[in-house]
Amino acid sequence: MESRHPINHIGRNVKLGRNVKIWHFTYIGDNTEIGDDTKIGSLVHIDYNVKIGSRCMIEGMVYIPPLTVIGDDVFIGPGVIITNDPYPPSKRLIGTVIEDGAVIGAGAMIKAGVRIGRRAVIGMGAVVTRDVPPETVVYGNPAKPRYSLEEYLRRKARWEEGD
Repeated sequence: MESRHPINHIGRNVKLGRNVKIWHFTYIGDNTEIGDDTKIGSLVHIDYNVKIGSRCMIEGMVYIPPLTVIGDDVFIGPGVIITNDPYPPSKRLIGTVIEDGAVIGAGAMIKAGVRIGRRAVIGMGAVVTRDVPPETVVYGNPAKPRYSLEEYLRRKARWEEGD
C-alpha cells in the first residue's frame, strides 16, 4: 500500500491488496477489502464493510457506503455518490453491486440496492434508480438505456482519434 499523504484514516481489519495507491485525505472504514493495483483518489470516503476489486480507479470525492460490492476493473468518476438506504434514516440498509468493468461517470448518483451490470457505462450526472443491464449505456434523470456498449466503444474510438 502506498499512501501519498499522512492524513488518511484506515480503519481496523482493512485488507489492502498489493500496490494499492491512496491519495490525500481519504477515509477507509473498518472491515473493508480493496484488491491489488487499485487507485483511490483524494477526499474519498469508503465506509465500513465495503468490498472493492482489483485494478479499480476511484476518483476524488466519491462516497461508497457500507455493504457496497465493487468488482474488478471498475472506474468511478469524481463526485459519484452511492447510497445504501432507500428510506433514510432507516435501520435496514441494502448494498449496491457494481460488476466487473463498469464505468461510472462524474457526479452520478446510484440508488440503494441497484445492480450495475458487467461493463455497463453510466453517464455523468446520471441518477440511477434501477438495475443497469450488462454492456448497456445509461444516462439522464432518471437514467435510461441509450445505446449499447459496442456503440459507446465506437464513439470513444472516434473521439480518441480526433474525429
